[in-house]
Amino acid sequence: MRRRVLLPTFALVILSVLFSILWRSTPALGAATLPPDFADTLVATVPYPTALAFTPDGRLLISSQTGVLHVHKQGVLLTPAALDLTGKLCNGRERGILGVAVDPAFATTRYIYLYYTFNKFGVCEYNTTKSPVNRVSRFTLSDNNSVDPATERVLVDNIPSPSGIHNAGDLHFGKDGLLYISIGDGGCDYLDKTQCAGNNDAARDQHILLGKILRITKDGAIPSTNPFQGTDSARCNTTGRTDTGKKCQETFAWGLRNPFRMAFDPNSAGTRFFVNDVGQNLWEEINLGQAGADYGWNVREGLCVNGSTSNCGTPPAGMTNPSYTYGHNAGCESITGGAFVPNGVWPADYDNTYLYGDYVCGKIFKLAAKAGGGYTAAEFVTGLGSSSAVTMIFGPHTTTKALYYTTYANGGEVRRIAYTGTDNRAPVAVAAANPTTGPAPLTVSFDGSDSSDPDGDPLTYEWDFGDGSARVASAKTTHTYASGGTFTATLRVRDDQGTTAAATVRINVGNTPPTPTITAPTASTRFRAGQTITLQGSASDAQDGTLPDSSLSWTVLLHHDTHTHPFLGPTIGNNVTFTAPGPEDLAATKNSYLEIQLTATDSKGLSSVVKQDLLPKQVDVAFATNPTGLKLEVNGTKLTAPTTLTSWEGYPLNVNAPAQTDTLDRTYVFAGWSDGGAAAHKIITPSSAATYTARYTAIGTGTGLTGRY
Repeated sequence: MRRRVLLPTFALVILSVLFSILWRSTPALGAATLPPDFADTLVATVPYPTALAFTPDGRLLISSQTGVLHVHKQGVLLTPAALDLTGKLCNGRERGILGVAVDPAFATTRYIYLYYTFNKFGVCEYNTTKSPVNRVSRFTLSDNNSVDPATERVLVDNIPSPSGIHNAGDLHFGKDGLLYISIGDGGCDYLDKTQCAGNNDAARDQHILLGKILRITKDGAIPSTNPFQGTDSARCNTTGRTDTGKKCQETFAWGLRNPFRMAFDPNSAGTRFFVNDVGQNLWEEINLGQAGADYGWNVREGLCVNGSTSNCGTPPAGMTNPSYTYGHNAGCESITGGAFVPNGVWPADYDNTYLYGDYVCGKIFKLAAKAGGGYTAAEFVTGLGSSSAVTMIFGPHTTTKALYYTTYANGGEVRRIAYTGTDNRAPVAVAAANPTTGPAPLTVSFDGSDSSDPDGDPLTYEWDFGDGSARVASAKTTHTYASGGTFTATLRVRDDQGTTAAATVRINVGNTPPTPTITAPTASTRFRAGQTITLQGSASDAQDGTLPDSSLSWTVLLHHDTHTHPFLGPTIGNNVTFTAPGPEDLAATKNSYLEIQLTATDSKGLSSVVKQDLLPKQVDVAFATNPTGLKLEVNGTKLTAPTTLTSWEGYPLNVNAPAQTDTLDRTYVFAGWSDGGAAAHKIITPSSAATYTARYTAIGTGTGLTGRY
């Protein structure tokens, strides 16, 4: 169930300790619904998997936002990881390793490419001069599935990451052999960090790499066919920018908010690709990649003027409308991964179609061209849950290809959707046990009744308890473990065609999970935007006693409306600090908050988690005019005074009192704000409710020195 909570109705805090008392295997996402003759299968479990790429020899590269690159080979996630960059990157909010690509000549070069957030100044701050930067680097992947960090060659550096969001970071090679890079607008303006969300015009600045699609050669040079070259252009690959008035030569297209994923069409003779651009509050976009195109952000969103659902139509000269848009009125609000279906690998009605996912509603859609022009979308997969379909690619599977996608659900997974046709599909095994820990002798109830068969075939069950005892052929059973130890119980299910599937449960006898406790911040803490938060906690264990700080791991999630974003990646230790965010925009002041998770792990690998919500300090800020009823602007939103907004303490509000004319044709000019500020100035939300009044002087339409002519 998706969570929709308005902060004013919150209980003070939600505090839960999740022990490993009931363990359930999760080989498939909860209630995902696929078309007939398709199957969804777990490939690998990886925390926060952000991007996927296949090598020509069939190895699957999986990047984790935490800062680790994994290799999956012949059905196995290899250990250790191929590359660990956690010591040199920032992974809070939307930062981390965000993209991976493989050199088309990999068989010869062994080159791979990563997009990651470099901790340039040794601190992971937000909207300061010490904010980290994004970079694109080339590495060498050896035949032993490891990457030597010393092989790094930085190709594009110092891409700003001011607010930690809208980094984009997708990497793909086109059929032209060139490397395409997607970059978001940074969330807040790199040059004026008080201008965020719809007010952030960094995508309009052609001398900065933000809000762009870049195109470079695999060695980092500028292709001769790039659209912005000549005397009014310059390289931006080392500084992330050039002089105002010039254009970055790396730019292929511009005017994008957060081009989260790109997808290249394998059915096209040349390089053809779509750009999935995440919208602000109203529209999601799919754009056809075109050299020199300006997709309009932040002037336009979707087919409309920014912030409008009615002022739509032909874009201004020089701007390019998206190929397809959808609004936020059906619960789908954040476009994510995309992939073209290779012709011939699935039934004919999938030829020349495009799949895209939505992070919020947890669905994958099929986009097909209409005969008269334009596109129509239909649901392909539903019920994935939020935080799903983060990235999607087609890759090898048996003798054909299948769709691989990533999800942040269930701790992070890579999954595969394959067409099975009329062939018998394997059953899905789901194993549950209760309790999974306790002193010996320990009697455990096992339940495999949630297992299923996608073809509706009857199933038989067999439990192997992992302690050498006799197996039991039953969906539900109990078993007593006489002595201490860690045991892996295996459920195997078989359909009437003889196809099997298995799921496992770990049973810890003689060991109990630790008990973690969050001591700071307290349950009553209310944070202000920009505040430094220190995470403190402890954990005790019946067998190990007090656990060391090295046994503690912290994670922070940012809840926004009905979905979550990673805010602070898993961080080992105690007294961990981070900077509290502001809301993404005014609409988020009532439906955003933080969730702190502390995981404690004992000496035998048994873990438990405590969770605590951390709420912002909400403040009512009222705006008035004298005379009353005039219009004001707050963070780019037009309002009629008097009005009251909910803000967070410490959050900047950019206010403007413009000159205006009323219905009687009287003109009002700004005379002064109650706080002494200029007509347009910044207010830092105070700690308690406040009212700001703009005074106006009326200029009549009569004659004389005070008339308006």
